[in-house]
Amino acid sequence: MFAVIKTGGKQYKVAKDDVIAVEKLEADPGATIELTDVLMVGDDKAQTTGTPLVEGATVAAEVVKQDRSAKIIVFKKKRRKDYRRTKGHRQQVTVLRITDILTDGKKPAKKAAAKTPAAKEEPKPAAKTEDKPAAKPEAKPKAEAKPAAKKPAAKKPAAKKPAAKKPAAKKPAAKKPAPKKTEE
Repeated sequence: MFAVIKTGGKQYKVAKDDVIAVEKLEADPGATIELTDVLMVGDDKAQTTGTPLVEGATVAAEVVKQDRSAKIIVFKKKRRKDYRRTKGHRQQVTVLRITDILTDGKKPAKKAAAKTPAAKEEPKPAAKTEDKPAAKPEAKPKAEAKPAAKKPAAKKPAAKKPAAKKPAAKKPAAKKPAPKKTEE
């Protein structure tokens, strides 16, 4: 059985136990992720195409690792302008192993340590409020703050007037030698 899924603006044809690298997803290695954007599901005999998604179809995947893809070189040049810029870029990716292709609204079997992006974000704010709820009420109210005295603005030095430019002295014209007299 295979499925065509959409994630990170790209489409992937996957089957069970395939390993794919997709745009970065917020999940820890070992977590199970449920991909709900399934465009097509099928096998050797029949395929089901969604309009645009197949209803009730999901793909379960396990996060293998968070990684970076191969480096690409970005090179800019403007000819005859002495302009060249070279930069490298490595895109962050998540490596997934497809564990199940589910249809008819079935849910994947969850692992005990599975964390989804939504579940990962919720406990943190609750933990922060439980750690320090009493610290804020016990704080003493501050007395009225006095306005800070303003320092007088530093005087800027007066702008210097440009010196009057004198015209360049002209050199006297070179004297031409007197014409030589020739005897005829």
